[in-house]
Parts: sequence; structure tokens; C-alpha cells
Amino acid sequence: MTDETLDQLGAALSDLHRVLRRRAVLRTGRAALPDAQVEVLRLVQRQPGISVREAAERMGTAANTVSTLVGELTTAGLLHRNRDPADRRTVRLELTELACERIVAYGQHRRELLAAALADLDPADRERLRAAVPALSRLAEHAAELP
Repeated sequence: MTDETLDQLGAALSDLHRVLRRRAVLRTGRAALPDAQVEVLRLVQRQPGISVREAAERMGTAANTVSTLVGELTTAGLLHRNRDPADRRTVRLELTELACERIVAYGQHRRELLAAALADLDPADRERLRAAVPALSRLAEHAAELP
């Protein structure tokens, strides 16, 4: 791929993410969480019981940064911190019921927005996008593994 094509792909993915996020947040009627907090919530959703240290490693950031984010999310009522019974120094993270409810509502709004935008495209473009989903998922996985 050329640099121009890579720039276009990156811009298109970034624009789509930003527009869907902004519009979905508006529909929820809540203030948007900072991206770093959303990243922690999504990670805990995928890996309930993850420790702060493990989350920091997965996110590629310092443990004290994640600890600060966890503190903010706990204060907001979105995360529970539980001591690991096998190692009392380790804190395990779980989503609260409020966080789960917000994630479900946000996901519903995103799906509705995406469905409405897709409905405006011609059938050939919708099919090309449907066919590209597995490749885009693999692209995200490979990008996450890069140093």
C-alpha cells in the first residue's frame, strides 16, 4: 500500500470512530468519558478480574497511570476494586452494574447510528464493508501486537 492509501485508511477509520463516539455520547445524554478511561473499561469488560498491573501491560502504560484511571472510575461508580484472595497486594477489577448499563446503552446507540449511516450507502458499498469486517478485525489485532 502507498503512504497515501495508508493515510486515507487511517483517516477514514479515525473519522468513523470519532463520529460514532461523539454522536452516541450525545444520544446517551451523559458527558463523554476520556478515551483512557474508556480503554480501561473496555479492557475490564473483555477480561473481568484483570489486575491493575496486567491492565497497564496490556495498555502499554505505567501502572500508576492505570491506578489513577481506576481510582477515577471507581469514584464515578463504574469499577469495583477487589483484593485478590491469593495475593492481598493485588487488586482485581470488575465492572459495576452502572458501567454495564452504560456500555449496553452506548452500544445500542452506536449500532443504531451505524445502521442508519449504512442504510444511506448503496448495496455494493454495504457488501464491501461487510466483507471487510474480518480483515479489519485482524488488522486491529495485529496492530495491537506491534511494539
